[in-house]
Amino acid sequence: MAELQYCDDPEPSDRFPAGLLYVPVRPGSRGCAARLFRTPLGERTAVGFTSEPRLTAVLGPDQAWIRLAEPALRALTAPLGITTVTVDPRFTAPATAPGTAGTSTVSASAPAPALRTA
Repeated sequence: MAELQYCDDPEPSDRFPAGLLYVPVRPGSRGCAARLFRTPLGERTAVGFTSEPRLTAVLGPDQAWIRLAEPALRALTAPLGITTVTVDPRFTAPATAPGTAGTSTVSASAPAPALRTA
C-alpha cells in the first residue's frame, strides 16, 4: 500500500498575515468607515484586497478605499463582533431589498464566496 505523504499546507481556518490591504470604505460626516459585508451564510465579515485593481474589479472604480494592515482591520472590527476577514473575494451580490431576505440565490459554482453588503 502506498504511504501517505503530508505537506505543510495550512488549514483553511488558520490565520495568516495578509499584509497591507486595500479596504473599502464609505464616507460619512465624521470621516470614513470600513464597509462590512456578509458571507453567503450571513456571517458578517470585513473585506480587504491585496491590490487596487482587484478591489476595482469587484466593487467598481468609484469605490473609496484606505490602506490598512490585516491586524489593524481585525482590531477595528473586533469590537463589533466581527472575527472574519475575507481577502480578495471574487465578486459581490447586491444587498437584498427589505422584505426579500432569503430569496436571493448564489451560484454554487463560484470560485470564491459571494459577499453582500451588510
